[in-house]
Order: sequence, then C-alpha cells, then structure tokens
Amino acid sequence: MKRFKVMSGAAMLSMAFAPACAQTSTEEENANRKKAEAHLPEIIVKERAQERGYQPKRASTATRSDAALIEIPQAVAVVPAEVLQDQQVRNIDEALYNVSGVTQANTLGGTQDALIKRGFGFNRDGSILRDGVRTVLARNLTYTTERVEVLKGPASIMYGTMDPGGVINMVTKKPQLTWQRQVALTGTNLGAGASVDLTGPIGESGLAFRLIADYSKTDYWRNFGINKQNVVAPSIAWYGRDTTVRVSYEHTDYEQPFDRGTVIDSRTGKPVAVPGDRRFDEIYNRTIGNSDFFVVQAQHRVDQQWKTNFTYSYNRNRYSDYQARPISLNAVTGVLTRRPDGTRGAVSQQHVWQFDAIGNLALGSTRHELQFGFDAEDSNIFRRDLIRGINDRSFNIYNPVYGLLPYSTSVSAADSDQTDKLVSYSVFTQDTVRLNEHWIVQAGMRYQTYSEMAGKGRPFSVNTDVSGTKLIPRVGVVYQIDPTIALYSSYSQSFKPNTSIGSTIDALPPEQGKSWEVGAKFDMPKGVTATVALYNIDKQNVQVQDPTVNGITPVRAAGKVRSRGLEADVAGNLTKQLKLIASYAYTDAQVMKDTRYQDNRLANVARQSGSLFLTYDFDRTQAGNRWRAGAGVRHVGRRAGDSANTFTLDAYDVVDTFASYDTKLGSYPLRLQFNIKNLFDKTYASSAGSNVYVTLGDARQFVMRGVLDF
Repeated sequence: MKRFKVMSGAAMLSMAFAPACAQTSTEEENANRKKAEAHLPEIIVKERAQERGYQPKRASTATRSDAALIEIPQAVAVVPAEVLQDQQVRNIDEALYNVSGVTQANTLGGTQDALIKRGFGFNRDGSILRDGVRTVLARNLTYTTERVEVLKGPASIMYGTMDPGGVINMVTKKPQLTWQRQVALTGTNLGAGASVDLTGPIGESGLAFRLIADYSKTDYWRNFGINKQNVVAPSIAWYGRDTTVRVSYEHTDYEQPFDRGTVIDSRTGKPVAVPGDRRFDEIYNRTIGNSDFFVVQAQHRVDQQWKTNFTYSYNRNRYSDYQARPISLNAVTGVLTRRPDGTRGAVSQQHVWQFDAIGNLALGSTRHELQFGFDAEDSNIFRRDLIRGINDRSFNIYNPVYGLLPYSTSVSAADSDQTDKLVSYSVFTQDTVRLNEHWIVQAGMRYQTYSEMAGKGRPFSVNTDVSGTKLIPRVGVVYQIDPTIALYSSYSQSFKPNTSIGSTIDALPPEQGKSWEVGAKFDMPKGVTATVALYNIDKQNVQVQDPTVNGITPVRAAGKVRSRGLEADVAGNLTKQLKLIASYAYTDAQVMKDTRYQDNRLANVARQSGSLFLTYDFDRTQAGNRWRAGAGVRHVGRRAGDSANTFTLDAYDVVDTFASYDTKLGSYPLRLQFNIKNLFDKTYASSAGSNVYVTLGDARQFVMRGVLDF
C-alpha cells in the first residue's frame, strides 16, 4: 500500500475544513440562528429549511419550485449536506450510494459520470443537473455541491428529453448574507488536497459573494496514474425586497486515468485472476481537460400571488485523451490484444434558457399553485480528431511489461469530426391543487419541438437527421392522512430522440417511457423522512443493433424493455444522538420484446441493492468538545455484464467508517475527521461496458481532514 501522505503535526493542527452545513451549534447558537433568520430574505430561509442534519424536508427538483417532500406525488431522495460531510464524498457515485435503485453504468474508463436509475441510464444521457440545469460536464459533483436531490421516474415534463429513470440534481452552495469562512486540508494514503470557502455580505444593500476554491492531487489506487483537479468558483447574489439575482461561475481543470479496468476470462465468466491493482494499459492512458459552468438565475415577486424565475446557463467540457484500448483476450496464453487509440480536441457545449411564472391562488375552497414555463436548449457534442492505431499482441496480463506499445498519432478521417447537435424548444404548464387538508392533485403537460443531427467523417456524413414534436403529460394525487403520513400515486412519461453518430439510421421514432407509481411518505418532526414506492416503467422504441453484415451494423427501433420494482429511502434521526440514511431497492429490469435480447436482464442493473449508514453524536464534554462516529455498509447484487448476458458481475458488500472530533483552535471551531473507505479492502466490479471493459471499485483508502471556521 502506498504511503500515507498526510501533513505533519503543526500543519495538521491548522487543518480545517468541513462543509458549511456542519451541525455543531449549541441550543443557544440555534436560538441565535433563528433570530438572525428573521431578518434574512425568504429564499435563504427556505434553503436552510430544506433539511435538518440527516433529515431532508423539502426539494426543488420535482417541480422546479420549493416543495415539501411529503406533498410531491413522485419519489424524491435527498443526500443532505451533513451526509456528504460525514462520508467525505468525492464524486457522484459515492453520493448516490445512499439512494435506492441507483447503480453505476459504463463510465468510459472512469472519465464520465454514468448512472442507472430504476434500470435506465448511461453516460451522457442528459439526466444530471446542476441547480436544475442540464449539463454536458464529465464530472458534476465538486466541492461546490451542497446537497444532492434525485427525482425518481420520468421527468420530461420538467426537463425535456431524457430516459425514464429519473434526474440527479447537484444543488450548489449559494452566497450568504452572514459571514462564513472555512479552510481545509486533506491527507490520504494516496495524496493530499486543500480547499477554501468564503462567503458574506458586500455592504448593507443585500449584495453577497461566495468564493470556493479546491485543489487535490492523488495517486491512482492501481499501479500507475494520478488524479488532479483544480476548482475555482466565484459567485455573487443580490437579495432585494422582491427580486433575487445570482450569477455564478465554476472552472475546473482536471487530469485522470483513462482506465478500462479488468477483463473477463471466457473460461470462467469472471474477471481474470490477477491482482486488482494491475492495469492492462499504458502510462499514457489518461484524460486531460477543463470545464466551465456559468449560470444566471433571477427570481422576481410580482405581487403576493405571482413570482417569475429566469435561468440562463452556458456549460462546456473540453478534453483530449489517449488509451491502449483492450480488444480481445486469449485467456489461455494471457495475451491481450490492444490498440493505441485516442481523442483530440473534443468539445461539448450547451446553452440553456428557462423561464417560468408561478402563481399561488385561492379559487373557492381550493388552493392552486399554477406554473407556466418556456425552455430552450442548444447542445452540441463534438470530437475533432479520432486516433486509431493498429492491433498489437505484445502484452501479457499474467506477466505484464509496459512501454512496448507507444501511443499513436494516426488520425482516422472516417471516424473524426463526430457531431451530435440537439436544438429544442418547449412550453409547459402544471397545476398543483390542494382540494382540502387531505387531498392534493397535480396535473401538467409539456409540448416540445426538437431537431437533432448527428454524424461523422471527413468528408462529413450525416447519419441522423430527425425532428418532431411531442406532448408529454404528468398527473399525480397525494392523500395526506395527517401532516406526517401521505399516500400518493402518479403517471408520467418521458421521451428521447433516437440518434446515431456512427451508423446511418432512418427517422426512427423517439424512445418513449411510461411509468405508474404508487407509494407512501412519512415526515416525522425531528425524526425521519421516508418514502416507499412501487413502480412500473415501460420503455418502447429502444434503439438496438443487429449483427454486422458486410461491414454495416443495422440500427433499428424495435425493442421494448420494462423495469418494475420496490424502493425505500429513509433518512433522519432515530434518537437525539443517532442518525441514519438507508435505502433498499428490488429492481426487475428486462427486455420484453426484441429479436436478439428477448427476456435478457438489462446490463449493470442489480436485482437487489441497499445501503445503511449510521452516525452517533456523543455528549459534549464540559469544554464543549464532541466526538461523532459512524459506519455503513452498501450492497449491490449480481448484475448482467452486457446486453447479451454473456457474463455476470458478482454481488459485493463494502463497509465505510468515520470518526470526527469537534473542538476549538483558540476561539475558532475546528473539526478533525478520519474516514476509512472500503474498510475491508474489498475487490469488486462496479460496472461493465463489455467483456474487456470491466470497471473495478476503489481499494481501501484512509482520509484525514481538518476543517477550520474562522
């Protein structure tokens, strides 16, 4: 194991950094906070009311406006800020260990966020949002993330084209009108990092700023490679009497391994029997890039009933990569055929405009929240130079010698200039009606027009050119038995145009998802928030590929797949000192209609999965210091490794743990925290893209972090 790269004693004492939501206040401090909130803008007070420690209370992702979870007729799971802090979450996968029905999809060698929700999803599927805006970023969770919200099931009425599994929203840290200053140092057995988070008022006119910066550099856990990331995120906000405007920008520079993982032994159907940290590629296997996320959001209260919201976002991801791509394995001899490939000058960029008006009206004995909106999106994915080398058989996985296969600079004209451009315009409306103290009815629809063009090559060949319109409905009902218990049911739809960059296709009809969901929600004051849901999703016109004939791979839309299951998410306080966040999912996802994959399981979807994380707050000492400790386990069941179901990924269980100590450095609050991720150093496969692309989960890691508020 690589040496533990932590700072020495004096530096460690000055370590300081925990997320701004650390719940270390005494009762007196809580009283002072509530008194201060009486003078804060409503939007800040609502943001602070979204959760209490581990217990989520409200969310904005389901309706694009603040709403109590118990009043939403669809399952919504939240990973609160304190959970992100306690678990020392570093990426979106780690955050969603806590959410039911989510597993990892093909991450393109660890270079892309890729998540399956309720059986559906892949990398670049448009399901990841930042502050309610769809992004093209490769990695979306950074130190700027405050909490994570997951809306389960189809979400096209609010967010347009996407798969029916759901959306994942990174809610970022906002400028505050009260001073908060934090610095932090992190040391691990793989590397180190530092971060700073400063926010406060500018003058006394309602203007506030926030500046977040984060730097990390760690060795990769396998036998070579590094992870580097620099984030700088300034933002500014003005909180007026009736108007709020926020402008934020985040720039990230990154370098990370392009690691396809391990390969399957065709004799056993399992990963080859070699040490888990042994890589099968070359030291030049890496992705280097940078990304930008810029957003302007404004809210204006017209009068006591109506308010308007406006959002504009530009986000961009630019990268280049090289890889020794595994092609095939001779399991007997151990010879792995590889090819030096790469991508240069890849740029994905997106413009998003959102506008809506929300009115809270009383009509007779009923109360209505009416919402009208307009969205526009212009998205362009472009990969300039596609590098393709020639096959090489000089590498043996049982006796690896690196450096024999140099990277290639040979550009394949036929594969270059890969382009996928989508332009869409939508109008939508929704009415949430509270009929009485028990019944809530929600109904809405979106009308969307779209055009998408995709292709590649020099000269350029258009392989997809589709356009059309779609009407998307959603309806839901909530019955509140009392303020703490509710039953709900909903029907919703999704759609996504069928496109192909690499193969010529006709104007295939768009993929369409239809979902029925019923469930129960619980919201116990100063206790737990829980959702139990039963659902059925049918997805039609699924794009599939037939066997290649004369070098041509026909693409058609003839498949039908179904996902049905049971999910449960629980988070909050079991006692005054014991907190938990837990989840369970039973997911039955299979192909219902197809000439090749009939009755097959969907790839990377576990039938059984779940997680449990418990935290205990010990009593404070007479000096006001406090220990906290926690541990958790997550389970992911057996999964099909590919669409053809030719191999299976084994089930696994991983244990994580932490302990923290809240004290003071002089008069400043200081938190010291120690985490062990993958406590028992479990070797496991987290996902697969094919029999030669099998991603391995991270090995055991020790993390020590110090957080100072000053």
